[in-house]
Amino acid sequence: MKNILLLTDFSNNAWNAIFAALKMHEHIRCHFYLLNTYEPSFANILGDKSKERLGVIYDSLAKNSSIELDKIISYLEDNHKNDNHTFEKQSISNDLVSGVKEICNEKDIDLIVMGTKGATGAKEIFMGSNTVELIKKVNNCPIFAVPSEHDFKDLSKVLFPTEFTRPYTKYELKPLIELATIWDSEILICYVAREFTLLEEQLANKWVLTKRLEKVAHSFHNVELQATVADAISNFAEETMADIIVMINYEHTFIEKLTREAVVKKVGFHSKTPLLVLPQ
Repeated sequence: MKNILLLTDFSNNAWNAIFAALKMHEHIRCHFYLLNTYEPSFANILGDKSKERLGVIYDSLAKNSSIELDKIISYLEDNHKNDNHTFEKQSISNDLVSGVKEICNEKDIDLIVMGTKGATGAKEIFMGSNTVELIKKVNNCPIFAVPSEHDFKDLSKVLFPTEFTRPYTKYELKPLIELATIWDSEILICYVAREFTLLEEQLANKWVLTKRLEKVAHSFHNVELQATVADAISNFAEETMADIIVMINYEHTFIEKLTREAVVKKVGFHSKTPLLVLPQ
């Protein structure tokens, strides 16, 4: 059984991510933990009676969090009944990152799921600071980030960008292979570069990757570098109608050196395709 953490702030973005997670795991036995974290705004509790006021605010936030989580679970059990799925609420008075780390450690979480904010006035602000912070600071658990406008239906095509600069272990690729097997997906392995001649080490790593993926459908694609690697990945995902982008979050990659950017973060900001970030 998988333990999956669903993050919610009771927004439409969070609901969309929850539905995507349920659909993606509809044939898998899962125990879902619905987590809401809350913190009062200290700007509103200053004054002589601040301690008393703080207690009242915390009680109110805690009560509301618990009530709203109960509503979600009740709705899911009534309208999305699946014998493979069970639900449990988690309401924590803490910041999001600390709350997620706490639950991941206590409940042996296999996957974190959260919604991402759609692009607003500034095109570069797509994912929102909370998702980026989780990707940066929670590096021992896969994170599935679902764009607010994405309607999850299938996983027929999975995009996996790589620069072939390191061999992938079986453990790192296990979540990717499991998904591809369950959904009978094709993994589109894309190499973003200006020139596509591979060094001897890259060829060796490509061979290892081929062996790792030999039991699932996969294909290799050269993608010409555009303004940024992130743009190239996102555009290729749209061109191929990929259902999800899967990336492994490790530092000091060839891609990062090329673009002087954190590629996982940039793809998160710009992509309209769901992003699954796997830990190293």
